[in-house]
Amino acid sequence: MADKKRLIELTRKLIRIDSQNPPGDESRIADFVRHYLIRLGLTPKIYTFKKNRPNIVATLAGKDKKHSLLITPHLDTVPAGISWKRDPFAAVISRGKLYGLGATDCKCNLAVSLEAINTLVEQKADLGYNLVFAATADEESGSGLGLIPLLEKKILKVDAALVLDADEFDIVITQKGLMHFKVKICGKRAHGAYPWRGINAIDLALKIIQEIKGYKFSTPRNKYLRPPTINIGTIRGGDKVNVVADWCEFELDFRFLPGMQAQKLLAKIKEIIRKHSPKFKIEIEGIQEPYFIRETHPLVTQLKKSLQRQKIKARVKGSEGATVITFFQHQNIPAIGFGFGTSGCAHTTDEYVKIDNLYKGAKVLEEFIKSYAF
Repeated sequence: MADKKRLIELTRKLIRIDSQNPPGDESRIADFVRHYLIRLGLTPKIYTFKKNRPNIVATLAGKDKKHSLLITPHLDTVPAGISWKRDPFAAVISRGKLYGLGATDCKCNLAVSLEAINTLVEQKADLGYNLVFAATADEESGSGLGLIPLLEKKILKVDAALVLDADEFDIVITQKGLMHFKVKICGKRAHGAYPWRGINAIDLALKIIQEIKGYKFSTPRNKYLRPPTINIGTIRGGDKVNVVADWCEFELDFRFLPGMQAQKLLAKIKEIIRKHSPKFKIEIEGIQEPYFIRETHPLVTQLKKSLQRQKIKARVKGSEGATVITFFQHQNIPAIGFGFGTSGCAHTTDEYVKIDNLYKGAKVLEEFIKSYAF
């Protein structure tokens, strides 16, 4: 059984270690996690893809070495910013809440997973598979120095994965895809008093944006997610008020559903742009494919049972934003998101986690790990 007092103190210790990204330096918190695991008798390994950006991987061996389950929280947090009323690293407890940077995202999940492993070691639990634990770097900036290379380099070769980076015990089985790109429109420069002599790139950009936002993309049904969205994140253009703008560029954030393909969407957007401007350029800034796993998958059904045994309502949901579960599909590894954070607190000023979530989370995770069967 999880030790509530020990768990709270562990979470406070993790919060007090600065792991803001940017600037990006998980070395102190990774060292803490490594020593914690060593004290439990595990042999953690360090994988570093850039200086001061370590990832910690450890295995708790089970009877069947041919099967393995991964549990993975991340080590980094977003920057604190300047709006905090409390010290973001003080880990203050008030009215059942533990305050601090990363309390919800994602140090509560890191603490719960470490406490669950501690409890399993104390109980000499006889797991039916290898439990792999990975505490990763760089999640807040895209995981290019963390989970992505760990998977691509086959360091994490597992049969299933539980990504610990969600709130309120939600089970995340699907998420939208993400496409970020910059559109550069070329016009013709002229004097502002004679606009008919030029081609205003800003005017063209506005027409293009209007048509893209108004286009009805064919979308598959998904009961867990809202329809696709398009956000114009930035727009810049022109050099001076009395000059016809011969350039304009804008950035699009496109979130799309499972069943939709990024390249087909991009082809349609190019078709729309070409109608208004024959001279343009598109720079792809990032594409992340959508993700979906069936609610009948054993990861989901067995986690729901573990929640029910702890008298917690199981809620299966989708994520409108990007999470790391999508990276597992490239390696044919089924994955779901799960976690114990407090809803609406991630990336906020005076972030906190409910202490009750910590203790319940540790009991659920312990129950799930012990009962999971392939």
